[in-house]
Amino acid sequence: MVYVTPDTAASASPRHPRALWRPAAAGLAAALAGLGLAELAAAWLAPGASPVLTVGALVIDIVPPVVKDFVIGLFGTADKIVLIATIVLVLLLVAALAGILESRRPPFGRLLVVLIGAIALFAALSRSSASTLDAVPAVVAMGVAAIALTFLTTRLPTNAPAPAAQGRRRFLVYTGITAGVGLLALAGGQLSAAATRAADAARARFTLPAASVRQAAIPAGASLDVAGITPLITPNADFYRIDTALSVPRIDPSTWRLRITGLVENEVEIDFAELLALPLEESTTTLACVSNYVGGDLIGNATWLGYPIRELLARARPTSGADMVLSTSQDGFTAGTPIEALTDGRNAILAVGMNGEPLPLEHGYPVRMVVPGLYGYVSATKWVVELKLTRFDREQGYWTPRGWSELGPVKLSSRIDVPREGIAVPAGSVVIAGVAWSQHVGISAVAVQIDDGPWRDATLADAISVDTWRQWAYTWTDASAGDHTVKVRATDAAGLVQTSATADVAPNGATGLHEISMSVSG
Repeated sequence: MVYVTPDTAASASPRHPRALWRPAAAGLAAALAGLGLAELAAAWLAPGASPVLTVGALVIDIVPPVVKDFVIGLFGTADKIVLIATIVLVLLLVAALAGILESRRPPFGRLLVVLIGAIALFAALSRSSASTLDAVPAVVAMGVAAIALTFLTTRLPTNAPAPAAQGRRRFLVYTGITAGVGLLALAGGQLSAAATRAADAARARFTLPAASVRQAAIPAGASLDVAGITPLITPNADFYRIDTALSVPRIDPSTWRLRITGLVENEVEIDFAELLALPLEESTTTLACVSNYVGGDLIGNATWLGYPIRELLARARPTSGADMVLSTSQDGFTAGTPIEALTDGRNAILAVGMNGEPLPLEHGYPVRMVVPGLYGYVSATKWVVELKLTRFDREQGYWTPRGWSELGPVKLSSRIDVPREGIAVPAGSVVIAGVAWSQHVGISAVAVQIDDGPWRDATLADAISVDTWRQWAYTWTDASAGDHTVKVRATDAAGLVQTSATADVAPNGATGLHEISMSVSG
């Protein structure tokens, strides 16, 4: 049996593609061992410091807004899965390269491993809530991967004939054991994390309190009987989710506290039990993401249960200089909300319930903000733990320094749901339907244009409130065979007609008219 050292590996192994798979496998196994033990360390010592997730969060922080918009537009609410998968794929490719480098040009493979570990270490320690323990998973990943890589590459067999056969088998055993340790550690990390998720168990036991102030019953005429139209109330499972948290924060409600600080005469702190004991109010509000393209689905309508933020701010007594509330999430995300939007009487609440259930974990359990009329990036902070009274000329929310506007009012818009883009329908009577919204203003009219014809008024469903979308429908009674283009536009309650001017989602929301192509069969 013949082994080679890193210094002789390059000369002992021919440099053709078939000679690369073993060192590449060594690199992959070493990386898997490092990552698995790092995830196990994160589960036990620093649950928020998973190397994959912290690097992903760093990518979200530094990526230009145009890239973020492209990814969301392409993958929608699957953007986080795509990001994590991309990071893992890149890690595997780099690991294979490190194995090849270490076998041929030591110690460059180890140096590459250290470089990747240093990036993970920086990502972990650059978070606003980072502690010394958050460095442990990245250091474990770096150290284990470097040691394993050295061990495996120094045991690469030569390509000599029969005497090396046993060496090749021994190398495969070493590599398999190393990879197996990594897989077991990954599984152990997941089991350990699941065992420590007190929030999951607490939510399962939680009974939502009854509303002290119930909203008026939703009118029967608020929902149109049109097949395929967006439901008036979006089910929790279908409600869009766009945020910066790659791993859903899990907060034990018994430890949750909300602090109101900054430019106030009286700092306030409230826990979950105290919040639930207050007179909670029920309201239906439509929320929209600023990344929602014209005709997009990053918008939803739900019935929320919560306590008015204005009442808690009144306790704190903001000083005259405050014009912004900087809300902070448990994961470090911040949003800057105009104080007027929280104190002008609209149903801006700290929500604990969504559609008759406790908030889903991914939608902010135990407490999130819901503010009608503003895009989520300046108002809808999930897992909220602090409200800081401040000024726009002193501080900024997370997305503002990344190129987004400060205020973020939701823009008047409308969407065609029926028929779907490109779907063929029979000639004769064709129903065209969808939703329109102008939060905190309301919708007064919707019109439909077929090809280049006149704008024709659609029928509006009854409104729930000015803070919710409205369904609409138009029946094209004489639809002729052929290909047609359909557009929709809305008019809000103040008389503003939806603009046809096209604007991208950055920096303050998309504009333009939603248009579909429709084929009518003879």
